[in-house]
Amino acid sequence: MSKRKTYTNEFKTMIVELIMSGEEVKNISREYGLSESTIRTWVKKKSPIEVEGTTTNLEEINRMRKENARLKEENEILKKAMAIFAKR
Repeated sequence: MSKRKTYTNEFKTMIVELIMSGEEVKNISREYGLSESTIRTWVKKKSPIEVEGTTTNLEEINRMRKENARLKEENEILKKAMAIFAKR
């Protein structure tokens, strides 16, 4: 059983920057030993997205969604705790 290889965020960003600067996916794939689909996924996640005058990317949007869900859950817990303490 082979262990799945992981890459640092800096490495992924470097690969995406190479693609954005005009390098071909197949050349980068061959040079760094990465699958073309992996590279395309990284490019998709890190490509800039214009949102109401601000630039972000899919990776950042997903991070914000997770943080938002966590904060909503914490808020619900605090509401329940307040209700319990208000009864006393």
